[in-house]
Amino acid sequence: MKTRLLMTAALVALSVSGMARSASATTIGITMDKFDDNFLTSVRNAMDAEAKANGVTVQAEDANDDTSKQISQIQNFIAQKVDAIIVNPVDTSATPKMTQLAVAAKIPLVYVNRKPEDKTLPAGVSFVGSNEKAAGTYEGEEIAKCMKNKGNVVIMQGQLSNNGALDRTAAFEAVAAKSPDIKIVQKQTAEWDRNKALDLMNNWITSGDKIGGVAANNDEMAIGAILALKQAGIDPKTLCIGGIDATADGLAEVANGNLYVTVFQNAKGQGKGAVDAALSLIKGDKVPSFVDVPFEKVTKDNYKSYMQ
Repeated sequence: MKTRLLMTAALVALSVSGMARSASATTIGITMDKFDDNFLTSVRNAMDAEAKANGVTVQAEDANDDTSKQISQIQNFIAQKVDAIIVNPVDTSATPKMTQLAVAAKIPLVYVNRKPEDKTLPAGVSFVGSNEKAAGTYEGEEIAKCMKNKGNVVIMQGQLSNNGALDRTAAFEAVAAKSPDIKIVQKQTAEWDRNKALDLMNNWITSGDKIGGVAANNDEMAIGAILALKQAGIDPKTLCIGGIDATADGLAEVANGNLYVTVFQNAKGQGKGAVDAALSLIKGDKVPSFVDVPFEKVTKDNYKSYMQ
């Protein structure tokens, strides 16, 4: 009887301990614009790694480039009573609604990579990302130098609903405006997509404009332009082509001389920073409304240090 009582007590203790661990477990809901984007995949992998290192459970959802779906995912996270939510917005103009939902539910919210359009972020809400205008400025400076401050340039934009695309483009245009002999002859969105950029570049090649430079808002579109030039029998090295993100594929194009410049956007830094900010907010710590992860210029002179 004594042995049975001891065993029962032990089982009850284990059960209570298990319930306590379950109750104290931290869960973060993550919704991303799309899982099949190379750069965003790196951000998501970094979030997974940081969460694992801190014993945190993550529930990651793919919004498939659909704002309505992303808002539904946030509502589901709230219904599940997750401890924090991390959002990579599909459409940054929808972030005020997302912020409102999280604040009303008293759940900490962290935006990552894409700057929310809220005029001010309330307590318990933070943005972890980079100054997009710096990226466009770096790209513009290098392309202008490559073009010797003269010639025709085309701009491939990301999704126009995204502040990153708008800010990168505006910053590039500001640099180009300083060189009166540089003329922007085409500007159009390829929605961050390699294949769409390939088609767009094909259209520009057949339009008859003499193109000396290509400024793409990301590496994927720059690579699409490079592929189109190759298909048309034009050596990409004869143009001044720029991208942003310094993805593995982008760095490979810098290495072989097809991509003149890219700009390193620290996917690991953003992913890790987003999880760290969420954990701090859960604990009630103060977190800046903007956690800056700086951009860095990458050319043939320093690309090797970014290969890892």
